[in-house]
Amino acid sequence: MGMAASQARYLTLTARKSDLEFSGQQINQSRMQLADITNQLFTVATSLDPESPEAIIIQLRINSLQSLDQALELQLRRVDTQQKSVQTEIEAVQKVIQKNIDMTFKTFA
Repeated sequence: MGMAASQARYLTLTARKSDLEFSGQQINQSRMQLADITNQLFTVATSLDPESPEAIIIQLRINSLQSLDQALELQLRRVDTQQKSVQTEIEAVQKVIQKNIDMTFKTFA
C-alpha cells in the first residue's frame, strides 16, 4: 500500500472509530434513561399493594424495560467489538505508514 493510500485508510478508520464511539455513547445514554424510568416505576410500585392491578401493570412495564435494556446491552457489545476491530486495523495501518516513512528516509539518506 502506498503512502497516500495508507494515509487515506488511516483517516477513514479514524472517522469510523469516532462514529462507533458516538454510537456507544448514545446507547449508554438510552440505557441510563431506561434505568431512570425503571427506578421511577419501582418507586411507584413500592407504595402499591403487590397484588393490585396497578402493581401488576407496573411490573409488566418494568419487565419490558428490562428487555429493552438487554437488547441495548447486546447492541453496545457489538459496537465495542467493532471498535476493537477498527482499533486493531488502525494500529496495523500505522505500522505500514511508519515502514513507508522509514523506507523513504533510508532511500534519501
